[in-house]
Amino acid sequence: MTTGKIVAALPTFTDRHRRLIAEAAQAHGYTVAFYPDTQSAVADVGDAEIILSYNPDPAKQAPKLKWFCTSSAGVDPFLKEGVFASPDAVLTNSSGAYGVTIAEHIVMVTLEIMRRQQEYTDIVSRREWIRNLPIRAIHGSRVTLLGTGDIGQEAVQRLRAFRPAELVGVNRRGANPRGLFDRVLTQDRLDEVLPKTDLLIISLPGTAETRHMVDARRLAMMPDGAILVNVGRGHVVDTRALETELRAGRLHAALDVFEQEPLPQDDPLWTCPNLLITPHIAGNMTLPYTVDRIVSMFLEDFENYCAGRPLKHLVERKRGY
Repeated sequence: MTTGKIVAALPTFTDRHRRLIAEAAQAHGYTVAFYPDTQSAVADVGDAEIILSYNPDPAKQAPKLKWFCTSSAGVDPFLKEGVFASPDAVLTNSSGAYGVTIAEHIVMVTLEIMRRQQEYTDIVSRREWIRNLPIRAIHGSRVTLLGTGDIGQEAVQRLRAFRPAELVGVNRRGANPRGLFDRVLTQDRLDEVLPKTDLLIISLPGTAETRHMVDARRLAMMPDGAILVNVGRGHVVDTRALETELRAGRLHAALDVFEQEPLPQDDPLWTCPNLLITPHIAGNMTLPYTVDRIVSMFLEDFENYCAGRPLKHLVERKRGY
């Protein structure tokens, strides 16, 4: 007996992913419709009870919706007024699927900056043989991770292999998840650690609380030559204040996220020195492991949903995560 309808729209689904979802749906009496993107799915969500997708467009056209699972970790687009045609629909996200790929991105861009890879790439493109640019190492560096969730935890485990001087976590409660960090401070103590930070890694969600948490005053606290890596949300950092520090040659940065995306073609950041730009690809769903995790987490909560249990990956919309 059919009890409800699932609409699943994700361009990176493989046949195996579709089979796993279809088998779980059938076991609980649900039908499932697969689409390669949300645009093609929108016309078929009028009677959908559950939607698995990556942007909120289908939710606006689904008056019978009870649960929307976004394949993203961030939920900023889902918090706007009028996103859900069904006011009682719950939202879950896929935070926990992206830690591996983003942690590896953090290591990559950090090493690129420390080992001057951008400059060496330019040197080689000119067919020159220059070998004496001073480089730095994660080894012995003082690292602060602003955000100790899935991304921060995956990152700290990889960074520890480089033997930094200290790995400090900063979060809301001061708890040390799984004991992975050398020590953890609450966010109100961020100022204490910034003057002793050689590498600042930011993986915070985009909320009213985190907006411009790293502002001009805090950027000025960081020591000369420090590196900032942001893979969380763009508005956590005051971009114009950071640009001032970068153009002065005092700081270096790798930004994967920005206050406005796509970054406008005339934005001065494109030509800013000491900056490595990537177009919000640190957590792209092009890594098969990430998609495997998204599907696994959805199926875990689908079992919870069908059994009437609380959803494990539920988002508290007022908090924004």
